[in-house]
Amino acid sequence: MRNSRFTSLLLAGATASAALTVGAGPAVAAPSDPAAVTAPSAPSDPSGVTAASDPDGVAASPGEQDVEVFAEDGTIGRARVPAASPFVAEPFMSAAAAGDGAVTKIVNNGSTDSKLDVVMIGDGYTAAEQEKFRKDAAAKWKDISAVQPYATYRKLFNVWAVGAVSAQSGVSGDPKQSTVRTTALGSRFWCNSIERLLCVDINAVDAYAAKAPQADLVIVVANTAKYGGAGYGSTRSPLGYEGIATVAGGNAASGQIAVHETGHSLGKLADEYVAEDQGPYQGAEPPQPNLATLSADRMRKDKAKWYRWLGKASPDGGNVGAYQGGGNHPSGLNRPTDNSVMRSLGREFNLPGREAMIAGFYRHASTLTSATPTTTALKATDRLTVDLPVSGTKLRWYLDGKEVPALRDRRTIAVADLGPTGPRPAAHELKAVANDPTSAVVDPALTPALTRALVWSVTR
Repeated sequence: MRNSRFTSLLLAGATASAALTVGAGPAVAAPSDPAAVTAPSAPSDPSGVTAASDPDGVAASPGEQDVEVFAEDGTIGRARVPAASPFVAEPFMSAAAAGDGAVTKIVNNGSTDSKLDVVMIGDGYTAAEQEKFRKDAAAKWKDISAVQPYATYRKLFNVWAVGAVSAQSGVSGDPKQSTVRTTALGSRFWCNSIERLLCVDINAVDAYAAKAPQADLVIVVANTAKYGGAGYGSTRSPLGYEGIATVAGGNAASGQIAVHETGHSLGKLADEYVAEDQGPYQGAEPPQPNLATLSADRMRKDKAKWYRWLGKASPDGGNVGAYQGGGNHPSGLNRPTDNSVMRSLGREFNLPGREAMIAGFYRHASTLTSATPTTTALKATDRLTVDLPVSGTKLRWYLDGKEVPALRDRRTIAVADLGPTGPRPAAHELKAVANDPTSAVVDPALTPALTRALVWSVTR
């Protein structure tokens, strides 16, 4: 069991207190983490199901969050932490500092209504360090989008940088446990006495995320080179995003934390790791696509779960099968492969996980867009251009329900080439249909999301 010892340590916690210092100032007593806060809702399941049916859930009391913790060796565990931070500071609470909350689009692939919008919020960056934050955020997105299936689908994403101006540079708990820095989001290591656990104030994060035009995915980039982070997979924001990942802006390895966390928020995937303090799973069949109570033979017989992938070579190594253990439980649940990124960091998504991620991308983004609104009445003299953000997408054009084969896969057409006939003036329906034919999605229940149509009226 890869991380049984680590998980036990996390859940047991430590209660020792320490003297805290702010910069070079005098020592002060450590404030206790507040236990009561009004925060975005936090059911225990990262996939949006009830705690009773969720094999991943760790019960959290009001004012607490169930988070994932990521060790330097790639193993993953869970802990319960306060939703608030004792180190959150102005301007979240009152008047903003100059430049606080400034929004910069660091990746621009189109309008928010057709893209998946990632919001990166800096913490521990002073007003003079905002350019450093934007560079750190861009570098972190480069790391994330190098992982499949992000690499293939990167043009489905916009990335926004929200500059939260902090009074002090850096974060609490770095370089020493006793270090305190007052920052916009209250980022701190040693959360719950766990050194690499990098916690934030959930309400502060939500306040800054609201400054972006759209937030489908939120990542906090902390101004530190120390390895660490957290996965707030149970967070549900009124803004619409699910989950928060915290990462170290100056640490190259921390991007994998965000990759794993988006497996929950976008792919609705369960964790595939095991904790020694959990017994056998005895619940109902879990809804997540990468956990099953079924054996491989039973999946084939019932045509259930990832049966279509069984025996296939998976990008994370080995072949897809039914490997014992997952969702924290050592038995009673099976996972698709031995060791994907949902089990430990530094790995790839397995085939069922990759399929779920692509489906998640398309819940927010579209395979077909156009700068010409569909409310536009086109004339014979007009030209029309559409955009296909995913390489290999097939495009078909239809006039009054009949395909125009000569225009297949043409992104720009002249309306006159359609050859509409009939009395003048006559209205016709022009339809563009795009389909992503990827072999990475095989479940018929998911394939409709890979097709998108846009319709315009054309007058001769």
